[in-house]
Amino acid sequence: MSTPFDATPILRAVAARRHARLVAMDPAATQQALLLGLVRRAAATRFGRDHGFDAIRSVGDFQRAVPLRRYEALHDAYLAPALPVLEDVLWPGRTPYLALSSGTTSGRTKHIPVTREMVRANRGAAFDVLAWHLAQHPRARPFGGLSFILGGSTDLTQVAPGVRAGDLSGIAAVEVPWFLRRWAWPPERIALMPDWDAKLVALAAEAPVRDIRTLSGTPSWLLVLLERLAVKHGMPPLPALELLIHGGVAWAPYRDRLAPFLPPGCATREVYPASEGFIAIADRGEGEGMRLCLDRGCFFEFVPVEELDAPNPTRHWAATIETGVEYAVIVSSCAGLFGYVLGDTVRFPDRAPRLLVTGRTSWTLSAFGEHLAGEEIEAALMTAAGACGIAVMEYLVGPEFLGSAGRHRWCVEAQGACDPAVLAAHLDAALRAENDDYAAHRDGAQLAAPEVVLVAPGAFAAWMRAQGKLGGQHKVPRVIADPTRFAAAAAALSDPGRAPRPN
Repeated sequence: MSTPFDATPILRAVAARRHARLVAMDPAATQQALLLGLVRRAAATRFGRDHGFDAIRSVGDFQRAVPLRRYEALHDAYLAPALPVLEDVLWPGRTPYLALSSGTTSGRTKHIPVTREMVRANRGAAFDVLAWHLAQHPRARPFGGLSFILGGSTDLTQVAPGVRAGDLSGIAAVEVPWFLRRWAWPPERIALMPDWDAKLVALAAEAPVRDIRTLSGTPSWLLVLLERLAVKHGMPPLPALELLIHGGVAWAPYRDRLAPFLPPGCATREVYPASEGFIAIADRGEGEGMRLCLDRGCFFEFVPVEELDAPNPTRHWAATIETGVEYAVIVSSCAGLFGYVLGDTVRFPDRAPRLLVTGRTSWTLSAFGEHLAGEEIEAALMTAAGACGIAVMEYLVGPEFLGSAGRHRWCVEAQGACDPAVLAAHLDAALRAENDDYAAHRDGAQLAAPEVVLVAPGAFAAWMRAQGKLGGQHKVPRVIADPTRFAAAAAALSDPGRAPRPN
């Protein structure tokens, strides 16, 4: 593949204008105008008619007319009767793509609508990433070489005339504009390979390592890729790399492990994309939060986590957010999602609005990108326990990092005897059957087989008592996603005498 000409001077001029607009943007006015535009476009859809969109004139009108919905409620009321063809259901016309996302409480797969307007909005947000980057690194040359996008298994399936379904990265791969394809890598024949192992082999074998200027993906998969490239090409494997764009899982556990693979001066930038829309982009330094994408197809609301299931929750937006509060994220978008509970929790360090992702509305485990929901974790353990003939009394699971890979460690207090290795094998099988992302990470050797530790009877009670948290109002945590905190908890459970005392 020949190196494309350096289009950075053109990009730099356009990005400078965009950056000036981003900096000057009034968050509340921008978001309100966007919402009212979405409502007007969707007024004649089934959803719009059901919720009186013709009469909505303000954010307050919208909040009174449209209740909050999780995916399961949206699916039952609007998606299930029409899938796979969503024609004038949530958004005008036929929705051309369904992004498949695993880990729901109602089944293995979500079907998230992706309209052409959403494709354009996501493309614009990707450009904003470069605008923020060039503002801080004016001498960078991101279009002086190739942009390497590390997506998942991105083959799309035709599920109806004019409708294709698959991973969001697959949708992005086929929607790269013709005029940008010369700077995009990998080519479609590799990007759309459904077998992840074969795809990794092809990526490592064919990557034009000296021409790659930007690299984007999930930190866990980026680490696997860079390790393979280093074996083949030496260190650093991408010597011209200027920018690493990461998102999807927490950055902190991977920062130090990825650093040796990056050439001197390579910048990193966090992004917050979702199947439902592009949420935010880091506009400052590492750890300072990400700025909301205010005019890229999504209107955002923020509900205090403790109010999420209340009959009338407080629905904040750009005009009313407060700093230091943990909010659940609500999205309304040009894909036809309105009042949609995304499932993530955030906190605002300032009112730019700039946010930090703090977790999920329900406990989950995704240290390596496996996206295990709490319901899946519990169901798998119950299945495994049943196969072993034991009854689980209490349990705790968390991540352990093992070089470039990792595993889940389970601390289980049970009635009955069993071999912990056998229980671990049943757990592994149940999680593979329950969650596609977990299966992909296990098959990709990024996630090792789980380990089970059977703790002594009463170990959890002793642990909770030592923390001053034994009693009806205190619940045993099922998942501790932070590996340091989990390691301390696991050590205390294995040896109750080591449990920390309350302050």
